[in-house]
Amino acid sequence: MRAIGTALTLFLAAVCQQANAQAPADAMKTFISSADVAALIAKAKSERKANQPIVAQPLLRLAPYNASLEYRASVGPAAVHEKEAEMFYVVDGSATLVTGGKLTEEKRTNPENLTGTGIEGGTPRAVAKGDFVIVPENTPHWFSAINGTIVLMSLHVPRPVPGGH
Repeated sequence: MRAIGTALTLFLAAVCQQANAQAPADAMKTFISSADVAALIAKAKSERKANQPIVAQPLLRLAPYNASLEYRASVGPAAVHEKEAEMFYVVDGSATLVTGGKLTEEKRTNPENLTGTGIEGGTPRAVAKGDFVIVPENTPHWFSAINGTIVLMSLHVPRPVPGGH
C-alpha cells in the first residue's frame, strides 16, 4: 500500500503545481488514504457486472484535474482524448496497452473524445504494477489484453490546443 500512497502523492504534487487558480472547496478532494483506496478497489470488484470492462471511481479533485481509480477486468473500447493527456499509474495487475495507430470503427462520444472497438497499428506495451504511463492528447490508446484484472489510477491533464485560446 505504500506504493499507492507514493503514487497518490506524486499525482497530487503534479496537480497542485499545474493548478493556476483556487478551486471552490466543494470541487476539492486532496487526500485519500490507502485504506480508502483498498475499499474502493473492493467496491469496484463487488459491483462490477458481467461483461462490464471498467468500473471507474473518483479519487482526488482539484479543478480542472480529477484522479480516478479504474478497475478493469475485461477489454473495453479504445479512446482518443483530443484536448487532454492521460496519465496512468498501475496500482495492481497487468495488461497490454496499445498507443498510437488508428481507432477502428471510430465514433465521437462527446465534443472532445473519440472511441473505437480497437486500434489498427499502434505500439503494444506490457504494463504491470508500479508502472507509470502518460498518453499525449490526440493519441489513440487501448488496453488490448487484461491479465485477470488491472487496477489503475488515471489522471486527465487538460492541454492547450495549438492555435486555441
